[in-house]
Amino acid sequence: MGGHPYYYLVKHQPNVEAALEDLQESEFQAGRYNPVLPFLQFPIRPDSPAPGPQHDSIYEAREAAEECGTRSILDITGISEWPDFCVASPLAEEDLERYFGTQRPTKEMVSRKIGFLSSVKRGHCVYFTVFEAGQPSELFFGGYSFD
Repeated sequence: MGGHPYYYLVKHQPNVEAALEDLQESEFQAGRYNPVLPFLQFPIRPDSPAPGPQHDSIYEAREAAEECGTRSILDITGISEWPDFCVASPLAEEDLERYFGTQRPTKEMVSRKIGFLSSVKRGHCVYFTVFEAGQPSELFFGGYSFD
C-alpha cells in the first residue's frame, strides 16, 4: 500500500510547537486518526467525521496504528529544524519559492498547489506560515503517512 498525504491549516501563533500540540489534541479528541478512521478526507472541514477518541492517549493511538501510523498529524512527535521521521520541520525558503513563487504564500496559493506534498518523504511533515493581506494568518502542517 502507499503513503497518504495529510494537511491542516490552523490559526497562526508564534509558538509553532504549541500550535502543533493544540492541533494534535483537537484531532485526537475528534477521533480523526487511524485506526478509528482508517482513511481521512482532507481538507478537514466543520462537517468532517468526528467519532471521538477511541484510545486513552495520543501515544496509545500511535501504538494501536502500528507500522501504518495514524495517517494524521498524530504521527508527529515534535518540531525540528531539520527534516526527519515523525517531526515537523520548516519548509525551506527555496521550496516555498519553487512551489508557490513566494516566501509568503496565501491560503489560495496553497490550496491550488497542494500537490507539492508528493515531494514530502513518507513519515515526514513540513510546516510554514500562510499569509493574508501581507500578515501571518495561519500555519500549514502537511506530510505523508508511512502507509
